[in-house]
Amino acid sequence: MEWTPKLRKYQMPAFLESVIKQSAYETWLRDRAMAHVRRDRKRGNKNATIEAYESAMHAAVIRSGGRDHYTGEQLDLMLIGTYRNLESKGRGRHYKAGFTLLPSIDHVHDGLGEADFRICAWRTNDAKNDLTHEDFVALCRSVVMHFDRGRPKS
Repeated sequence: MEWTPKLRKYQMPAFLESVIKQSAYETWLRDRAMAHVRRDRKRGNKNATIEAYESAMHAAVIRSGGRDHYTGEQLDLMLIGTYRNLESKGRGRHYKAGFTLLPSIDHVHDGLGEADFRICAWRTNDAKNDLTHEDFVALCRSVVMHFDRGRPKS
């Protein structure tokens, strides 16, 4: 009898296989889904479920190919599941600086509708905050235009 590996409900994509264990991926996915469901239920989304969020987040991970949706940067996949709130509180921005390319989950919409997510770097998600995709892009364009106008000529 030939042995075949167990297929998982959320089999991690190939680009993660040499980086983290399947169990770590599943834990990260579940933790992120639970956190987003809690937040969205507080916002009024009574239909938010962990299963729907896990499924949508897993699909977003696959679509990402390991890159930030907004910047195209390669994410530091080894950081998945390594962020520690207690250590962050103790070390502040010095601790957080090491997590700029941590893969994070970004809502496509306001969290009140169907589960829909993108993967981006923690730094990007923090900068985007609750802005819509369009508002975030407009903000980025404004920053670049301002920088380019005020930049000394070489």
